[in-house]
Amino acid sequence: MSEFNNVSITREANVYFDGNVTSRTVTFADGTTKTLGIMMPGEYTFGTEKAELMEILAGELVYRLDGSDKWIAIKGGEQFNVPADSSFDLKVSKLADYCCSYID
Repeated sequence: MSEFNNVSITREANVYFDGNVTSRTVTFADGTTKTLGIMMPGEYTFGTEKAELMEILAGELVYRLDGSDKWIAIKGGEQFNVPADSSFDLKVSKLADYCCSYID
């Protein structure tokens, strides 16, 4: 899906890692949320409360899920799932445009 209809967008940005990762929250009529953002090249660790679907719209990175030693390469057009109450590491090699869906 390249377009979201009938949503509200939180105007203030979510800013992480000294501005190297930014996003905006999109809220749907049913109350579900997604974030749309950009990650500059660098290394990051994120914690989760809810399960997440990370869709990489453009760019290149590798990720590692909590408890794993395996780094997995991913690029624009691909996605990965992150369990609830965990964390994941990213090494972004090429500016990444992403959509994160929060799963109840």
